[in-house]
Amino acid sequence: MLRQVSLFSLWVVFVVYAFFLAPPDQPDTFELIKKLSIGQWQEINPLIISLFNLMGVWPLAYSALAFTDGRNQKIPAWPFATGSFGVGAFALLPYLFLRTPNQEFVGKKSIFIKFLDSRVTGIILTVIASILVAYGVRGGDWQDFIQQWQTSRFIHVMSLDFCLLSLLFPVLLRDDMARRGWKNPQLFWLISLIPLFGPLIYLCVRPALPEADTIGVTK
Repeated sequence: MLRQVSLFSLWVVFVVYAFFLAPPDQPDTFELIKKLSIGQWQEINPLIISLFNLMGVWPLAYSALAFTDGRNQKIPAWPFATGSFGVGAFALLPYLFLRTPNQEFVGKKSIFIKFLDSRVTGIILTVIASILVAYGVRGGDWQDFIQQWQTSRFIHVMSLDFCLLSLLFPVLLRDDMARRGWKNPQLFWLISLIPLFGPLIYLCVRPALPEADTIGVTK
């Protein structure tokens, strides 16, 4: 109950802050989002380009845990995971406080779950994230990014969303490790404390999810 109340409270605070306390919207926000979405990146700070695209990596990383976690939940995970591609933690947080602990996976893996469960998917996401981070860090203008963070609601909230997704990953991580028979507290904290790349490396190395009625078997 404490976990659910804490996550619900965090969601409310995030929504209130994003819409009422964050810096104001800028007139060119829609145009910026459009250019970022269709790849017209000329004259856009590489740090913003990198951050925007990393916000597409996070939902896939969460989906790799949420879709298996949702198998035995009273509420389906897919609406929340799908919504996170557009609004990040705003969509994921309701699932996190509505779900119940689930350390079992029973039944066959669908084609989509097999795709999410594959280490190849984790490797691809890690490579993409590495390229994006390197691109942003090497070519980015930090002074401009800080100025935009202070004055643009879109940049400000997107940055906080990224940080929040980094902090929330352990909520699903512990149960996902248990479903794979991988109960290692030290590894759990190592993955949890490394932003972005801890979760992505976990997707690259985690044991395959057991199928049918074989629960807790490491393959």
